[in-house]
Amino acid sequence: MADLLALSAKVVDSGVADGPVNRTTGELSEVADGLAMVESFSHTVAWDSGEGLVCFDASHYNSGAQIVSELARWRPGPVHTLVYTHGHIDHVGGSGAFAAHNRDNGHGDLRVVGHENVQRRFDRYRATDAWNQLINARQFGGVRDDLGMVNDLRPASGGGRLGFFLPPDTVDVGVTVGDFRSETIGGTVVEYHHGKGETDDHLWTWFPEKKWVATGDFVIWNFPNAGNPQKVQRWPIEWAATLRRIIAKEPELLLPAHGLPIAGRERIARVLDEIATALENLVRDVLGMMNSGATLDEIVHTVRVPADTLAKPYLRPLYDEPEFVVRGVWRQFGGWWDGAPSRLKPARDAQVGTELAALAGGADVLVRRAHEIALAGDLRLACHLADFAGWAEPSDPEIHETRAAIYEMRRKAESSLMAKGIFKGAARESEAVVKRAQES
Repeated sequence: MADLLALSAKVVDSGVADGPVNRTTGELSEVADGLAMVESFSHTVAWDSGEGLVCFDASHYNSGAQIVSELARWRPGPVHTLVYTHGHIDHVGGSGAFAAHNRDNGHGDLRVVGHENVQRRFDRYRATDAWNQLINARQFGGVRDDLGMVNDLRPASGGGRLGFFLPPDTVDVGVTVGDFRSETIGGTVVEYHHGKGETDDHLWTWFPEKKWVATGDFVIWNFPNAGNPQKVQRWPIEWAATLRRIIAKEPELLLPAHGLPIAGRERIARVLDEIATALENLVRDVLGMMNSGATLDEIVHTVRVPADTLAKPYLRPLYDEPEFVVRGVWRQFGGWWDGAPSRLKPARDAQVGTELAALAGGADVLVRRAHEIALAGDLRLACHLADFAGWAEPSDPEIHETRAAIYEMRRKAESSLMAKGIFKGAARESEAVVKRAQES
């Protein structure tokens, strides 16, 4: 059993993470009297209320049963309440295992608390099942072996595509929360607070008598996931406002859904303030440029988060990254159009690629130039030319072999899992063209 609080204090106080902070060990650690965390993707936090366990998040479909087993060894008995911090599948996907535990041991139906928007999210997931499977495979697939410091972000079981996005045994919310709900469990007051951030259905839970806060994904020990390029709108300024509200409560123990728990009022306040400040400054800078009439292109290549901020162990851009959050702010306040007139109603990519290839003297000329530029270090520009060449010649194995190599270079140069996954996906597209040509 790891001493998670000692580890987090060392990392926060020193500003150095010598090892993983987003761990998926599957092991249970008791962090306070009657309070435990099972580290997974995501974690489950469990409190022994005296009337049964109150659990925060059920983790992923692949890890739910393992977590339930760990909890049962720690505290045999019923799960009194399962709280969804939000409706992402790595937080709700294991709920079927929790329900089965109660049912198989004669404890009755599982009581689930969640925000009123969680069920709307479930409906959306069911309507876009194939799409969500596709983007998740692209986001997490094929890049785990080279992630270095983010190697600890993978689901514990590894796993592949499950054949569904929202697990069919996911338990629906039974007790819905709007902006706020308070209840007493085992003689202890438990407060559920709503706040937008990574999602619009997010809850954070406050124990006023104990000074505990369960934050869900408001703290993830990475730069806030407020700009995911493949997902729906996120709310960075609202995220920061929620962190400010949590600071005002003066918590003494913080329990995140990813990363290490944090103990100590001053330490917690410092971490939350630094996360909030990073988001506030980024949003301020983006809106300032928007108000001056800048284009998205100008903003993306101008707005930066200071390097010393991104070096902090709980703000490293290893999952999402500031550039994607910039785009999210633009979308939130300015809509989807980026300001370039040609991209309001654009021509097909294949048409543009074919015309540019003709002007260049052939797609082979374009892709050779792309490779030269990549080797010279300008991978952003190289990828544009490689795409034009690939669109012009979608079946040419030589062109796609070079395009795949360029995107592999791009993947290796990136820090965030999201960027790595998308660029690896591009490499796979071209590798498939080469493979088909070899087999024909």
